[in-house]
Amino acid sequence: MPAPTALRLLLPDFCASRAVLVVLLIVSLTALLLALSSAGFTAAFWTDLARNVLFLVWTGLSGSGLLCAARQVIAARRAAIGSLMVLGIILTLVAAISAIAFWIMSSNVLNPDSMLGVAPETLLLFLARNMLIGLIVSTLALRYFYVAQQWRLNVESQARSRVNVLQARIRPHFLYNSMNTIAALTRSDPARAEEAVQDLADLFRASLSEKRSLISLKEELESARIYQRIEQLRMGDRLRVRWDVNDLPMRALIPALTVQPLMENAIGHGVEHLDGGGEVIVEGSSVDGIVLLRVRNPMPPDNPMARAGHGIALDNIRERLGLLFGARAEVTAGREANEYVVELRFPEIHVSPELMQ
Repeated sequence: MPAPTALRLLLPDFCASRAVLVVLLIVSLTALLLALSSAGFTAAFWTDLARNVLFLVWTGLSGSGLLCAARQVIAARRAAIGSLMVLGIILTLVAAISAIAFWIMSSNVLNPDSMLGVAPETLLLFLARNMLIGLIVSTLALRYFYVAQQWRLNVESQARSRVNVLQARIRPHFLYNSMNTIAALTRSDPARAEEAVQDLADLFRASLSEKRSLISLKEELESARIYQRIEQLRMGDRLRVRWDVNDLPMRALIPALTVQPLMENAIGHGVEHLDGGGEVIVEGSSVDGIVLLRVRNPMPPDNPMARAGHGIALDNIRERLGLLFGARAEVTAGREANEYVVELRFPEIHVSPELMQ
């Protein structure tokens, strides 16, 4: 069973291009420091730099591949054990590549006229030197990952707190209006009143659930539809909603309470302020693994309170999508003609929600 998140070493995904780029930057800077320390600003500087870069790039890329393959195994161990495993992998790799480099430089066939540099006098000293450098650099990198992990956990904690606030923030007037509508229906249409009570219970259950931070897009859209049905009872024909979501990947994962608050904003800050009501349009598609979701609603020509009212939920959604998907997620919002349009872009993932918590 994996150790608790707070006690695990959360390594970056070394299969990702961004992580590989960081590794290449680290090894290049290390090569530069080694060349400066050994040759200084002399004619031998560039030769030492090229040799160090060649050696360290191979070490860095090979280490990234091994850590990518072992990432899940390391993540399942406690931080101390995971750190020792990382150091063991790196030091073993450094020793192996150092031995190969020593053998190449000692060969008259592979290294004629010492083109690649003069071979060290003894293999053991060469191994010891390189492994010590590898240990120092790896330890500093692990320290950086630990600090980054603590920062991420802190950000996640703050984000969860904001999610809890959003989950608990069922607007009082919506609740009062819903209960009044249900009370009226109990006399005129008991069957619809019973359905409304069930919808309200389902909406509260989805809004207040703390079991999962991620749900399928299908579940989130259903919560938004439930909210629509409840508001429809109160607003009648003044509220019209068009769902154009057939092209969306319904199994894709999305943070809970992402679409439903947008529907709430579209109705509460848009349609409700129009005498004749209006139509909310929810549309989406998926292209090349990127989900595009748009929520559009009509707005009065001049209603600054309606414009400002979108901010709290949008900031929360933007923060949670950014935390989950990083720079690959984007949230844009603003007025287009007489409409307010919110657009979400995020990668399509289909992993188990429990793995993303």
